[in-house]
Amino acid sequence: MSAIAYTVLATFPDEPTAREYIDWLLGGHIGAVLRGGASSAQIIRNQSEPIQVEIRYLFPNQQVFDRYVAEVAPGLRADGIRRFPPERGIRMERRSGVILNQHQSRLDASPSR
Repeated sequence: MSAIAYTVLATFPDEPTAREYIDWLLGGHIGAVLRGGASSAQIIRNQSEPIQVEIRYLFPNQQVFDRYVAEVAPGLRADGIRRFPPERGIRMERRSGVILNQHQSRLDASPSR
């Protein structure tokens, strides 16, 4: 079975709101998604405008992802919307897809001497 990538892209009106969101992610939200079935998570901060934070989760397969969506995600999304509603100028986009292939460099990442 193929792994599933699940991405949430959040757009913010200002830096303090983005920081609040990142703190919330690190304060327990990501841990809840991992306990709900994700095998890993990454937080990516967009380096240009608009102010965006992307969270990428990997799920081991479609069955685990579907269970997460049905059983875990509704409560987590409700909490997120309560804390970061559209009325605060925040926009959330979600997408998911099958990972077709994954590549990693074989080069040693340690600094040269």
